[in-house]
Amino acid sequence: MPTAPRAIIHVDMDAFYASVEQLDDPSLRGRPVIVAGLGRRGVVSTASYEARRYGVRSAMPTAEARRLCPDGAYVVPRHTRYQEVSAVVFDVFGEVTPQIEGLSLDEAFLDVTASLKLFASVEAIGRRVKEAIRERTGLNASVGMATNKLLAKLASELSKPDGFLRIDRHEIRGYLDPLPVGKMWTIGKVAEEALHRVGIRTIGELVRADNWRLEKALGERHARQILALARGDDERPVVTDAAEMSIGSEWTFDIDLLELPIAEAWMLRQCERVGARARARGLDARTVSVKLREPPFVTHSRQAKLPVAGNGTPEIYAVARRLLRTWWEQHPRPRLRLLGVSLSGFDTVEMPQQDMFAAPVEKKKTDGVQDRINEKFGAGALTRAGVLKTRSSE
Repeated sequence: MPTAPRAIIHVDMDAFYASVEQLDDPSLRGRPVIVAGLGRRGVVSTASYEARRYGVRSAMPTAEARRLCPDGAYVVPRHTRYQEVSAVVFDVFGEVTPQIEGLSLDEAFLDVTASLKLFASVEAIGRRVKEAIRERTGLNASVGMATNKLLAKLASELSKPDGFLRIDRHEIRGYLDPLPVGKMWTIGKVAEEALHRVGIRTIGELVRADNWRLEKALGERHARQILALARGDDERPVVTDAAEMSIGSEWTFDIDLLELPIAEAWMLRQCERVGARARARGLDARTVSVKLREPPFVTHSRQAKLPVAGNGTPEIYAVARRLLRTWWEQHPRPRLRLLGVSLSGFDTVEMPQQDMFAAPVEKKKTDGVQDRINEKFGAGALTRAGVLKTRSSE
């Protein structure tokens, strides 16, 4: 017997960070809101739809956004608040299926194939998700539905904002063919330009192109993959409980750092952040990586293993600080415009680490107290004394 088609839903919150800010501050509603770093080297995280009319986009330098939209409301990101709202959204997902693949705080794929036995249709499930998110958060979600991930994501994107669209198999060509090839998943700027050079600008033209042109532009293997997607074929499963690959935090400085003690203070601040996030997720890391960028854009990466897998801030900082000092001593005139720390190689925490070399209990208690206070009163409410050097240079 033929396998029944899958029912996949893609949910993407509309301008998530900016929408949360407008929800919490009614004076921002209807105004162009830009959530961004506000320093000289800040970058836009999210722009409301009102701001997008001015050409403001995510990943754009804040300085450029200010030129395009000088009267916009510029807001510093509040990640703790966004995580709170995200938890409510993901609770809604869990009410219709356990098959959830989270892509970010505000985006996920749901495989609701098995849930069709309980609900009338994939549209009924999608409508339930959309309305529940609206009722519990006050925010709009765009919902796309199809038989695979590619088409479900396309459906949510095409129907934004406040979207709701299902793409059936017989409708694939009508939706895909007119789109620019750059809209296709896996086609980046380089591949897009290569396709343009051989006269292929739309997905419809790609599907109808001869193999010689496609392979000339993309190479044989990539051409086969892209052609399958262009035809609407996508067998990727919804991957539930995908292991988090890394947890990172970084900071770009308005004025280059020239002193090692100040750089160490900033390193400690980033270690506090990633340590808290790892503890909140119940994850022990094995590897600490540091990211160091010299002006203008020369980036160095260094990494080392923790003696014992863990998530304690002192242990993370000890490794990160050693990597920073080694790099600093290797450069005759060290200066930094960006500094970051990330954790990877995670194990799920099942019981307290029983190891004679593990951090003393007092240090782990300190982390726990700090986490609880910052969770209650906001990030940065309680911090180590060594971090105070960074306050004057924010």
